[in-house]
Amino acid sequence: MALELFSDKGKSTLALANNIKLAIAAASFGLKFSPEPEQPSLLLKNDKGFELSEPNAIVKYLAKDFTQTREIEFEEDLLSKAIFSNDVTILNQSPVASLDKVTPSSIILFASSYVLNKESFPEFQKLEHVQKGLEQAIAITNLERPKPTHTGASSLKNGFGIKDQSKEILPRENERNILITSALPYVNNVPHLGNIIGSVLSADFYARYAKYRNYNTLFICGTDEYGTATETKALEEGVTPRELCNKYHKIHSDVYKWFQIGFDYFGRTTTQQQTDIAQDIFLKLNENGYLEEQTMDQLYCPVHNGFLADRFVEGECPKCGYEDARGDQCDKCGNLLNPFELIKPRCKIDNASPEQRTSKHIFLSLDKLEPECKKWFEESSVKGAWSKNAINITKTWFNEGLQPRCITRDLKWGTPVPLEKYAEKVLYVWFDACIGYVSITANYTESWQKWWKDPENVQLYQFMGKDNVPFHTVIFPSSEIGTKEKWTKLHHNSCSEYLQYEGGKFSKSRGVGVFGNNAQDSGISPSVWRYYLASVRPETSDSQFSWDDFASRNNNELLANLGNFVNRIVKFVNAKYNGVVPKYNPSEISNYDSLLKDLNSLLKNYNDELEAVHIRRGLEIAMSISARGNQFLQENKLDNSLYNDFPAKADAVVGVGLNIVYLVASIIAPFMPETTKQIDEMLNAPQLAIKDEFNLIIEGGHNINKAQYLFKRIDEKEIEILRGKYGGKQSKE
Repeated sequence: MALELFSDKGKSTLALANNIKLAIAAASFGLKFSPEPEQPSLLLKNDKGFELSEPNAIVKYLAKDFTQTREIEFEEDLLSKAIFSNDVTILNQSPVASLDKVTPSSIILFASSYVLNKESFPEFQKLEHVQKGLEQAIAITNLERPKPTHTGASSLKNGFGIKDQSKEILPRENERNILITSALPYVNNVPHLGNIIGSVLSADFYARYAKYRNYNTLFICGTDEYGTATETKALEEGVTPRELCNKYHKIHSDVYKWFQIGFDYFGRTTTQQQTDIAQDIFLKLNENGYLEEQTMDQLYCPVHNGFLADRFVEGECPKCGYEDARGDQCDKCGNLLNPFELIKPRCKIDNASPEQRTSKHIFLSLDKLEPECKKWFEESSVKGAWSKNAINITKTWFNEGLQPRCITRDLKWGTPVPLEKYAEKVLYVWFDACIGYVSITANYTESWQKWWKDPENVQLYQFMGKDNVPFHTVIFPSSEIGTKEKWTKLHHNSCSEYLQYEGGKFSKSRGVGVFGNNAQDSGISPSVWRYYLASVRPETSDSQFSWDDFASRNNNELLANLGNFVNRIVKFVNAKYNGVVPKYNPSEISNYDSLLKDLNSLLKNYNDELEAVHIRRGLEIAMSISARGNQFLQENKLDNSLYNDFPAKADAVVGVGLNIVYLVASIIAPFMPETTKQIDEMLNAPQLAIKDEFNLIIEGGHNINKAQYLFKRIDEKEIEILRGKYGGKQSKE
């Protein structure tokens, strides 16, 4: 009887195992092993029409030995299945340690063991018929799928990108127009991490989110430069106030650029537009009967011969006993004060005991404006969903009843009071500073009134620390109301608590804490700093900066979660597909519907949280989507076996996986724009807008680029060096 033995024409490790069985059996029992016929791929047949296609059965038939041994049972029950999952550990359960002769049992056990570990049964491999059969099987089995040519071509669905904003951003009809401000940093010091996350960085997170949602958005800020603090600091440094402001304006600007804070315009308050707009508001308040003259007692320093602004008087808080309370507020208990309430007051500049003197000043009649301002507050705080702490602080002011508040000062450095009788005085910086948002916008565009005098079409979002809340929720809105003009008023107030440093306070004088320039000098990328500060943002209570936590989040979240997910699939596509996305059908993935449901649910929650300006929670959900991508790759076992044994499914996992990476790149962009740029470079794709649903935008035929390292591990030695350099642990003050 003539027999023909044809090979398996497959491209998988399973095909190799089958061919090893057939080739060794053919060599051992004197048959020809042929790869020539195209159909069927695996067959033993004779000239009488007898056919046999199951490889183990063929081996037994050729050997005329149909004994079901423990070796064959192990291969059929466990080992053959382990080939699909590439589970090498199954070899530890092999019923024998060595094979010494060619039998159906040894052929079958060896073939499946070999494809998992080429070092299996080395003595058996030396046998003549085994060597010959192994060489034949390897020679005719195509284990590598052909790699497509990388042409650099891009294949993306259109309509998912970010709209280009014009050079001059102005409100648009029938669009959502958002004006974003962050509290104007004062120009008398280098900002520390608490300052940065407290206003400018938090505002940047939301501004980027709004822009990446394709809302028409303007983000402005600038340095607050008038007032006693500037005048006094200039005296200390032996420079003019203008020179001091120029110095610190640049320092602040450089720090924020390094932190990648994307202001549309970063200005300053010492401009002609500030003078013009502030004086105009002042005069309208005067015309409408909301200003009044009062004689007030002030503290005067006899050492440097000047009246002391409230913040430059320090002493013991009468409410809680804190020894370093300021004349306007106690940082420990949060109560608002006036300098005459302080016990044992002292001049902050030279520690002298101040004298009490009288001076005439202009007061803003907040008591007259209270009914209208309170009504506005009650409506806006609900409609704009203000942060809880901002609401509570503002309620406290109204519960205590508004009183007239002084808005002039005996200084030279400031906006001049536009009344002849008060020509030697300037506007109080806390009346003047909030108007800086308007004047900075006016320096950005001559059409500033389109933003600031169109409340029906513009939503104003303001970011600040809790100590700044009353000036934005009571004094500035009252000033707007008192002009009797139609101003854009606060829509949403995002107020942060304090960021502490390793159990204590930041202190520039004592070298404790990380300041803006220190972060740059650390050698750690802005993305990591931005991520960490977002993750510990003090949204509802004070939070802590911790070096151990900083390293842990970098290593366990950024590196192990996000970095691993992106690099795993990008490297796989480059290695197996030559960087070309295969044509794919997501229906090849059995759990695709479940994946789609999870992603869309997470994406909805992400958008809901960020629309409500819950920065920390939004970031947590973004990282959960990255973790879901990792889980997806694990569930579907993206590896060489999947690629070889189930090519259609592998193609689908790759196509869907890359689109999850693209989604993750879009939703982390508000927090880590530089990382998003790196991922998009890998994907060879423009930045994706933040959408409401997950979409398959990267299509088959699209070419990606090589992987890049997104993050690097921070070890304990590096952390100890940084902790020692910036003050380390300390007792609370």
